[in-house]
Amino acid sequence: MDPPGRGRRRHAVTSEESAEVRRLKREVAELRRANEILKAASVFFAAELDRPHLRS
Repeated sequence: MDPPGRGRRRHAVTSEESAEVRRLKREVAELRRANEILKAASVFFAAELDRPHLRS
């Protein structure tokens, strides 16, 4: 087994791979934003459930 970084060829990144990486980075950012929104919504609704309600 070769030591890390020795005797290995570097992989040239194709334009398709670069485009895929950019797309995936955008998707990750979008999912992180959605996750933050969902966290905030869960905090809001949890507070609503903890609040006493008066029956009319």
